[in-house]
Amino acid sequence: MTEIALIGKKLGMTRQFYKTGKVVPVTVLKMEKARVIQIIDTEKRGYKAVQLGYGKIKSSKLIKSMKGFFAKKNTEPKKRLKEFRVENIENYKEGNEFGLEIFKDIKFVDTKSKSIGKGFAGAMKRHNFGGLRATHGVSISHRSHGSTGQRQDPGKVFKGKKMAGHMGDKLRTMQNIEIIMTDLENDLLYLKGSIPGSKNSEVLVKSSVKNIDKLTIDEKILISEQAKKTPDKKKK
Repeated sequence: MTEIALIGKKLGMTRQFYKTGKVVPVTVLKMEKARVIQIIDTEKRGYKAVQLGYGKIKSSKLIKSMKGFFAKKNTEPKKRLKEFRVENIENYKEGNEFGLEIFKDIKFVDTKSKSIGKGFAGAMKRHNFGGLRATHGVSISHRSHGSTGQRQDPGKVFKGKKMAGHMGDKLRTMQNIEIIMTDLENDLLYLKGSIPGSKNSEVLVKSSVKNIDKLTIDEKILISEQAKKTPDKKKK
């Protein structure tokens, strides 16, 4: 289990064909290599961690203090910096780079990305309400959310009431997503199903937090092929 994560760019969706005829929808991510910027030990901050840098950025876009920070670390400027708590800082060294190889023996990952912003949305779109009746006296308010509260007691609308409002543009974590394929040459990661976010949005990928016992698609296909090969016992 890897303790660090990679950041990738969502290229879009396609599908993966298997020789059994099965078709699986996949999301394609262009992964970036992460560089260890600094090692944080218990003497410095009271905990063990590594700080990783992702993406390229022009030095002209950096503030003066960050220019000095990267110059001191003797590394090229990075667009984004993230810290990860680790158990053994001995496994990491400043200047080391990590790519898709960290997911070599991992079958399931968790992703974190920002969902597509929908702007101000009504209750039917935002919360899947059914709306009011189409006839029988309903006038103009067909798509309204109806009553929002009670009368004089309690005399207010409770917090969290499902109403129209800003929809999307929120960080969402998807857990236990299966890795379908990795392309080390082109730094591409193929994940099963869809992932929140528009094209070219940033996606943080790390190994699954939960212990997953379920089988991958490749394992299921292998088991089904072995079952076909084994001869059935003759009925008495």
